[in-house]
Amino acid sequence: MRVDKFLNSVCITKRRAISEDMCKSGVVFINDKLAKASKEVKVGDIISIKFTSHTDSYKVLALPTTKNIPKSSQTEFVLKL
Repeated sequence: MRVDKFLNSVCITKRRAISEDMCKSGVVFINDKLAKASKEVKVGDIISIKFTSHTDSYKVLALPTTKNIPKSSQTEFVLKL
């Protein structure tokens, strides 16, 4: 699954276009490597998003099969580090 779709599916971003723009601006990293929007996400990857004041890191536990996951079941797919 593409990283921009993954961020949108597990409700880290509200829209796919936002996650795509984040990748283009160079703030999304997968396993400490800069990620383009088309980069494939695998189970076990660490996704880091750098903001101006802090960095959020998530470990991929599973890949969603549907487009939008309810916020309550987000913990089944990502673990915030």
